[in-house]
Amino acid sequence: MDKTEWRMDPLTREWTIFNEGRALPPTCGGADDGPLADSPFRAGLEHYAPHSVHHEGGPHSWQVRVVPNRAPILRVEGDHAHTSDGLYERLDGVGAHEIVIEDPGRRRFEDLPPAELTKVLSAWRARIEDLMRDMRLRSFTVVKDVGRAAGQSIAHSLSQVFAMAVIPSALRRKLESARDYYAAKERSLFADILAEEKRKGIRIVYENAGCVVFCPYAARGPFEVAIWPKRQSPDFHHSNHEELGYFADALHQALARLNRALCRPAWHFLLTTAPSRVLSAGDWPTIEEDFRWHASILPRLNPMSGFEISTGSHVNGVWPEVAADHLRAQEVTP
Repeated sequence: MDKTEWRMDPLTREWTIFNEGRALPPTCGGADDGPLADSPFRAGLEHYAPHSVHHEGGPHSWQVRVVPNRAPILRVEGDHAHTSDGLYERLDGVGAHEIVIEDPGRRRFEDLPPAELTKVLSAWRARIEDLMRDMRLRSFTVVKDVGRAAGQSIAHSLSQVFAMAVIPSALRRKLESARDYYAAKERSLFADILAEEKRKGIRIVYENAGCVVFCPYAARGPFEVAIWPKRQSPDFHHSNHEELGYFADALHQALARLNRALCRPAWHFLLTTAPSRVLSAGDWPTIEEDFRWHASILPRLNPMSGFEISTGSHVNGVWPEVAADHLRAQEVTP
């Protein structure tokens, strides 16, 4: 079955994407465990992915390229209207799924200097801004998986940009928490969390003029790292070049410290940004003041347990204060 479809669980209000072409065997291990498929994305092999929707200049006529995924989880074709299916609700798997080729050669993401990382971030920004012009698309994210245990299958530095016709439950919970906190206290929850982390300092890993890197108080897993901007802005695509530079530096520092501390673990990178408000501005009346785009890096060190799946509560054997102290101690070349 080639069709892609969103289906909503009426009990949890969570959406699941059904797409047989994305089935993967179970995996476990670090970033270097097992061979990966050879890369078709290096410079000179552009004919394997000839349709570029964005590129950043470099020595091979490009430093970063963005191409459509040939086996997308979501597709631009389809009807974004919700359909009743008896008790249930579904809609076509409308969205977009793009591949960001982060380097023309064989370098890993964490080995790119901040100036070249900034070009990758600029490509993310440009694609989110462009995809947002499609009125059907509601929410946007960037993910990056490194290591077989995290789902990486090709030996190349890649990230993925997704646009979705729904607002997923994880984002909706964050939006609601930020909105409700602002309504109660007339202050941003993001600003208060950063102020608390800076006041205590024990979970701060790194800080520059534009970003703070810290281990969250209730980290979902060992050595989870959060990267938050200091400037209040709900939308990643509104970041200017200087802010992208600060973010690139923070990413470089966070990944270098994680790799030194944990001997290059498998990891996920997740970028969270506000949804489009064209059709739902009334749902988020204070979003410009209460919500802030942000990023997380989650090392893939342990498989999820049945307890975690059953309860939705994560089990973490490493206190974030201990993780932050260990990461701060790592020597990183600027």
